[in-house]
Amino acid sequence: MEETLKILVVDADEIDRMAVRSALTKAGVQMELSEVSDGNHAFSALSTTAYDCVFLNYHLLNQDALTLIQQLRSSEIKVPLIVLTDQRDEEIAVQLLKAGATDYLSKSRISPENLTQVLRSAIRVYRAEMQAALATQQLRETHEQLIRKNQELERQQQCIQMQNFNLLEASKLKSDFLATMSHELRTPMNAIIGFSQILLRPKFTQLTHQQADMIERILNNGKHLLMLVNEVLDFSKLEAGRLDLKAEIFDLSKVINLAVGELRSLADAKNLSLFVQTDLQNTLVFNDPIRIKQILMNLLSNAIKFTESGEIWVEVKELAENRVVIQVGDTGIGIAPINFKRIFEAFRQVDQTITRKYPGTGLGLAIIDSLVRMMGGKIFLESKLGIGSMFKIELPRQITLSNVATNAPASQLDADGVFCSAKNHHSSFQASKASIGYPKFKL
Repeated sequence: MEETLKILVVDADEIDRMAVRSALTKAGVQMELSEVSDGNHAFSALSTTAYDCVFLNYHLLNQDALTLIQQLRSSEIKVPLIVLTDQRDEEIAVQLLKAGATDYLSKSRISPENLTQVLRSAIRVYRAEMQAALATQQLRETHEQLIRKNQELERQQQCIQMQNFNLLEASKLKSDFLATMSHELRTPMNAIIGFSQILLRPKFTQLTHQQADMIERILNNGKHLLMLVNEVLDFSKLEAGRLDLKAEIFDLSKVINLAVGELRSLADAKNLSLFVQTDLQNTLVFNDPIRIKQILMNLLSNAIKFTESGEIWVEVKELAENRVVIQVGDTGIGIAPINFKRIFEAFRQVDQTITRKYPGTGLGLAIIDSLVRMMGGKIFLESKLGIGSMFKIELPRQITLSNVATNAPASQLDADGVFCSAKNHHSSFQASKASIGYPKFKL
C-alpha cells in the first residue's frame, strides 16, 4: 500500500502486539502504528483520533471485544475492526460480525501475507460502506429537498390558481363594464348624430356656411365616436362569448359594393384610387351580411388610413372546396414582419405612443380575426414596408352555425402559415396587383 495508514493495535499481550507489528512491517505497509492494552484506552483513542484500521484482540482486560465493538458502534465511531481470535474463539465470529466487526483472523494464521490481505479487504469494505452511506444520506437529503420543493410548488400552484380565478373575475367584470358603458354611450351618440343630420337638411332651417360646417364636423366626429364605441361593444361581446352570427342568404358583391361606396369619399379626400373586381360565378353566400360588411369596412378604413398615395383595391374570387376569398390591398406604409402577429392582438397597435400619427382603439383587426374564425375562415397577410399590404380573408360559401365557436383560441397566424414570408412578398404582391388588372371600374 502506497498510502500511510494509521493503525491501532488493542491487545493486553505484548507478544501478540509485537506479532502484528512485525507482520505489517515485513509486508511493507506504510503506517503509523499505535498500541493500547485495554478497551478503555482504545475507546479514548478512537474517540479523539481517526484511524484507518484497528486490530482488536478478542480477550481484553476486564472486557471482551464484543462489548467494546458494541460500545464503539453505539457511539457512532466508525472504523474498520479486525478481531484477532484464538482458534477456539472462531465459533463466535458470527456474533462479532453482527455486532459491527469488519473481519476476524485467528492468531495462529498471522503472517505478513494473511494480515495484509485482511487489512486491504477490511479497508476496502469499510470505504465502500462509507461511500454507500454517503450516497444514501445524499439521496435522503435530496428526497427531503424534493418534498419541500413539491410542497412549495403546490403552494405556488394554489396561489396561481387563485390569481387566475381573480384575473378571470376581473376580466369578466371589465367585459361587463365595457359592454354596459358602450351600450349606454350609444344612445346619446345616436341622438347627437340624428339631430345633426336633421339640422343639415335644407328644408329644416337656413344655415350659414360656417354653421353648416360646424354641424358637419359634429356629425362626422359623432359617427367616428360611435364607430369606436361599437368596436368596444363588439369586442366585449366577443370576449364574453355573447356575439352571435345572424346568417342569411345574400349577394356578396352587393354588400362589398355598399361598403366600398360608403368609404369612397374618404379615399377621394386623399386622392386615392379605389378599385373593385368581383369574379364570382355565383354571388350568393350564406353568412352574416352585417358582419361581412363590418370586416370589409374595417379593412378598407385601415387601408385608407395607412395609405398616403396610390391605390386601394378589393378583389373577390372563387376558391376550391366551395370557398371564396376577399382581398383588400393597398400601396400604403406596409407592416414589418415582426408586427404581423402583434397587430391582431386586442388593443395592440404598431405605434403605442399617445402622440402616434394614426389614431384608433386597436380593436379592429382583433375583431376581424375573431369574426373570421367564427365563420370558419382564415386570415392571410402579405406586407412589406414602403410597398403596401394585402389582407386575404378565406371563407366558406356557406357557414355552419352549429360549428360557430365564439370562444375559440386565437389564430396561430404565424405558425399555421397564415402570414406569407416577407422575403417572398414582393413578387406575390406585384402578381396580386397584376391579376386584378387596371384600370378598374369605379362604383
